[in-house]
Amino acid sequence: MYRHLLVPIDGTDLSTEICSNAVEFARTLGARITFFHAQPDYAAALDGEAEIVRLTSPAKFAYAFEGRVRELLAKAEAAARAFGVPCGSATVVSDSPARAIIAAARDADCDLIYMASHGRRSNIGMMLGSQTLKVLVNAGMPVLVAATSSPPAQSQAMDAIRDDHRSLAAALHALQDLLDSGRDLREHPHAEFMRTAIHYVTAFSASHHRPKEEEYLLPRLHERSSRYDAELSELSRRYQEDCDLIDELAASIDRYLGGSGDRAAIRDAASRCERSVWEHMERVERVILPAAQCHLTPEDWDWINAAFSEDGDPRFNHNRRTEFRRIFSRIVNQAPTDADHA
Repeated sequence: MYRHLLVPIDGTDLSTEICSNAVEFARTLGARITFFHAQPDYAAALDGEAEIVRLTSPAKFAYAFEGRVRELLAKAEAAARAFGVPCGSATVVSDSPARAIIAAARDADCDLIYMASHGRRSNIGMMLGSQTLKVLVNAGMPVLVAATSSPPAQSQAMDAIRDDHRSLAAALHALQDLLDSGRDLREHPHAEFMRTAIHYVTAFSASHHRPKEEEYLLPRLHERSSRYDAELSELSRRYQEDCDLIDELAASIDRYLGGSGDRAAIRDAASRCERSVWEHMERVERVILPAAQCHLTPEDWDWINAAFSEDGDPRFNHNRRTEFRRIFSRIVNQAPTDADHA
C-alpha cells in the first residue's frame, strides 16, 4: 500500500478541499505527505504584470510571487499535523508544473501522486486539466486524481472555516519553532515575532474565526438536527478553555519579555495551545462539517456565505481579512526554518 504521497497544491479554493481529502486518505493508510508547489518564474520575466509589480512595489512583489508560497505550504502542513499525519513540503521555480510535479515525486521517493483536476469533464468521466493529464501520461507511477464532492455553496463556507483552522495552527507552530530554535527570545526581532504571533492568534481567533462557528454554523446545525447537541455543547465548553489557554500563553510571553518569566513556561503554554487547536480542528472537520453537509439546506449555506462575504458581517470584511493575511504572512515568512535549528 502507498506510504508516501506527493500532494501538489496551488492558491485556488480547490486546493483547500483537496488538501483535507489527501490528509484523511494518508491518515487512513498510515502514510506521510510531501506537499509541493511549482512556482512560475516571475522574477525572470522581462515584461508583463510581474515585472511592473517588481519595479514599482518590491514589497508587493515579494508577497504575491514569493511569500504567498510559504503561506500555502504552512497551512497545508498545519492540516496534516493536526490529524497526526507526518509531512514535509517542497517548492521549485518552474514554468512546467507537470514536469516539476513528476520530478518532485521521484526526488522525494513518493509512491503516489495525489492531485486535483482543474479542467473540464472529459469523455471518460473525469475532470482532467491539462497539467493533470500530463502528469497522468508521463508520471510512471500511480496518480490519484481526486474529485471534490461538495456543492460550491457548501465548499465556500467550509473552506473558509478550514482555512481559519490552518492559519491558527500554522501561526502557533511557527511560534513553537522559534521556542525550539535555541535563540535568545528577548533579542529583536525574536521578541517582536512572539508579540506578533500571539497578537494574531488572539485577535484572529476571537474576532474572525470563532464568530463564524459560534454565531453562524453551529446554531444553524442545532436548528436542523438534535443529533449533535452533545457535540455542540462540548464545543461551546471548549471554546472558553481555548480562550483561557491563549490568554495564558499571552501572559507567559509578557512575563518573559518583561524579565520575570522563563522560556519553559512559554513552551508549555504554546504546546497546550497548539494541541487544543488540533483537537478543535479534528472535532469540527471530522464531525461538525460532515454533519452540516447532511442537514443544512441550500438556503442555510447561502445565508452563511452571505455573512462571510464582503457585504456581510463587518467582522469578515475585505479590510479585516487583508490585515489578518498581512500579519499571517509576516509570521510564516519570518519563522525559523529547520536549517536554523542546526
